[in-house]
Amino acid sequence: MSASGTPMDPNTRREFLRNGLRVAGLTGAGVAVGVLTHHTASADTVWQIDPRKCLNCSRCATQCVLEQSAVKCVNWFPICGYCDLCTGYFEPQPNGLNTGAENQLCPTSAILRKFVEDPYFEYTIDESLCIGCAKCVEGCRLFGNGSFHLQVRHDRCVNCNECAIAKSCPGDAFYRAPAHDPYFHFTA
Repeated sequence: MSASGTPMDPNTRREFLRNGLRVAGLTGAGVAVGVLTHHTASADTVWQIDPRKCLNCSRCATQCVLEQSAVKCVNWFPICGYCDLCTGYFEPQPNGLNTGAENQLCPTSAILRKFVEDPYFEYTIDESLCIGCAKCVEGCRLFGNGSFHLQVRHDRCVNCNECAIAKSCPGDAFYRAPAHDPYFHFTA
């Protein structure tokens, strides 16, 4: 029966069903192609942070879907000053220039300070302790040369299709990088 109460022609009903099946099949095929294309695209790219856009807001430490963020601080040694008073390592007014916890800017003591020669020290990051809070990055950028910066570590990142940190990033610093070359490269 049609909506007007008259009987429906069986040929019209068959065509209606046949066309409905065609539309459903084409829709399903379109969805499958879209899903395959999306998975291929996300397998070819990974999330990364552009340090020039990073605002050091500390959201990387709290917004990642992982219990401990995949974002870690790294030191780009070619521009590091190896300073005795590293503003990425020490509190703004330290009690002393030593490794005491009360003097360190990092809340987890993830930065390791090693004497090189007077007056130089090397600062490396213990990434297993780093939470990606960017306190050291902020200190290094404000008073130092900016050798500390945040990067997504791809041995930890699960490469979410919609990165929770990227969504909440006020500086729009997250971008998709080629998976074969995932880390940000500074130009000297």
